[in-house]
Amino acid sequence: MELQEEILSLLTENARLTIEQIAHIVNQPIELVDETIALLEKKQAIIAYQCVIDWKKIGKQRVRALIDVQVTPQHGYGFDVIAKRIAMYEEVVNVYLMSGAYDLSISLEVDSLEAVGLFVTEKLAPLDFVVNTRTHFVLKKYKEANVLLDTDSPDNRLHIAP
Repeated sequence: MELQEEILSLLTENARLTIEQIAHIVNQPIELVDETIALLEKKQAIIAYQCVIDWKKIGKQRVRALIDVQVTPQHGYGFDVIAKRIAMYEEVVNVYLMSGAYDLSISLEVDSLEAVGLFVTEKLAPLDFVVNTRTHFVLKKYKEANVLLDTDSPDNRLHIAP
């Protein structure tokens, strides 16, 4: 595996690793690792360092909704302008262009079910280019951002009948 890929893989697993730790793991000089990370940041291969949070562990309720959106593409711009406009809302976590019956898929994270409803009815649906929406609520997260959640509960995989 190329050094850049190794570093990206390590940072994906744990963005808190120090340059010294990464250099030790990939068995390369600290200076080379530091230069490689700086280059990856400069060309925006590394866009951000993020923290995966399990809000329920600190007693905070967060509601995640997935919203499928059918839109009328803007002449001369396609879906890009629409997707970027929707992405500007602070409660929007992700926006994807999709194949299938709906054009965009939005993930939203807010404090309540009511906040999801308000987002759809007051912000999303009134937009001229929005034709139709379908909202799904996440009931439980098992894995997010490549991290297994709720790992302190017992592993019951062996108890599942074939």
